Formats: sequence, structure tokens, C-alpha cells
Amino acid sequence: MSIFAVEYVYDAESAHLRDQHRPAHREWLAALVEEGRVLASGPFSDGAGALLILTAEDEEDLNSLLKQDPLAVGGGISGLKTTEWKPVTGAFAHLAS
Repeated sequence: MSIFAVEYVYDAESAHLRDQHRPAHREWLAALVEEGRVLASGPFSDGAGALLILTAEDEEDLNSLLKQDPLAVGGGISGLKTTEWKPVTGAFAHLAS
């Protein structure tokens, strides 16, 4: 299992879509936390996006998972960057393979 940093980018014009889909998005995240797939997530304080730290078998598995996010389905995400991440120290270091 690999760890990925996922950056969501939000458009100011899509705020109403995010507001509409946020409850379902948070339910989706909570289910993934229970599965051990979401290690951490949260919005940037400036409202321009969010950071998610997830586990996935590979990038294909990650992308398949992200397509299920109600924010993505509802059009609330305008940009996405995924990067495989190998933590060396800290709370997630023991998870890195």
C-alpha cells in the first residue's frame, strides 16, 4: 500500500457546489477513515482547496477512488494534483513501504 498526497483546487465560482455536496463528501471521507484509506484531510485556511492524505494500492486505484468523491461527481473540484509520498518521520512514517 502506498501513501498519496492529494491536493484539491477550488474555484471561487464553485462554492455553491461545494456547499451542496460537502455533507456527502464528509460522509465519504468518514467511511474511508474507517477503512484506513484516509489518514488525514482538511481544507486550506484560504479556501482555495484541500489536502488529503490517502492510502492506495497504486495511482490507478487512487484515481478510481477519487472519482467517487461526491465533490468530484458534483463538479466542486476544479483541479487535482496527486503525488506519491514516502514519509520518513512523524505519524505516518511507519505506514510507508
